[in-house]
Amino acid sequence: MNPNERLRVVVATPISEELCVSIERLEPRIELVRDHSLLPPMRFVADHAGDPAFARTPEQQARFEALIDTADVLYGIPELSPVALKRAVDANPRLRWVQTMAAGGGSQVKAAALTAEQLDRVVFTTSAGVHGGPLAEFALFGLFAGAKTLPRLNKHQGEREWGTRWEMAQIAEQTILVLGLGGIGREVARKLTALDATVIGTSRSSTPVDGVAELVHSDDLLSVVGRVDGIVVTLPGTDATDKLLGAEILAAVKPGVTIVNVGRGTVIDEDALVAALRDGRVGFAALDVFAVEPLPESSPLWDLPNVVISPHTASRSTAEERRIAELFAANATSFLDGTPLRNVVDTVQFY
Repeated sequence: MNPNERLRVVVATPISEELCVSIERLEPRIELVRDHSLLPPMRFVADHAGDPAFARTPEQQARFEALIDTADVLYGIPELSPVALKRAVDANPRLRWVQTMAAGGGSQVKAAALTAEQLDRVVFTTSAGVHGGPLAEFALFGLFAGAKTLPRLNKHQGEREWGTRWEMAQIAEQTILVLGLGGIGREVARKLTALDATVIGTSRSSTPVDGVAELVHSDDLLSVVGRVDGIVVTLPGTDATDKLLGAEILAAVKPGVTIVNVGRGTVIDEDALVAALRDGRVGFAALDVFAVEPLPESSPLWDLPNVVISPHTASRSTAEERRIAELFAANATSFLDGTPLRNVVDTVQFY
């Protein structure tokens, strides 16, 4: 683009006016275009979808799409919809960059079924890294709940039974397998190491990672799952990770292992997990993500006493929206200066 032109960014997702002003202050070369009346109100912190009861009139929808079609950059995917994203890319040849709100925004890009030319023309970035702290804390919560026998405690309390005393596991004496050493996985490893746990991590490279005592390839999980006390899933949902934690792996785990998923629900074969939870191979599971969301009422996971179900909310924090805005502003500076952007979606694997 002409170096004398300002970068026209159209806001396509709910965001406070305060954060809009903050983005403009952080990168003054941005023309941040927004019309809050065309965006659904947020119901809670980081509600990027907005109130589902919100509906535009035909005239408002036409104005919203016309605005989208003037953008060099989109802040958010319109309606969080792959269909709306495809329409925007088709209609606007000047569009060069889309910032997704999700850390796993690659799945939305994949679902839009863009052409090779469009994927080459438009760069997509995610909010990866923003959610590392909250999700790492949820991972620790799940591991502690398993180690401290939360299901047994709940059962005794529900039955008003004191019972006999029993031994609880110590995280400091455990070995934890972290599936995926991206931003979230590295933060999980860092926190576990501070608790004196031993961490094994999966990686596609042999590059050492702070806090990780041993690196294995995801193809070699069978060689390690029999000696770990907990498994934390932080992986994105891709063809390569689909049902990675399946029946064969779960048959080989150390009996009573704790499983926590803060990555994507598709990484775990839920039918195989249910079977393993029922027969005790998996002692406890803390799940923030599922293959289908919302989790269907018919899912047997709801009824298992050794499962904690979190409705994909573990990443939420009061700082999330601000961190995404700051990440976007920093990337906008890189975009304008012609330097590499952070969190670019791999348009082959879509993560």
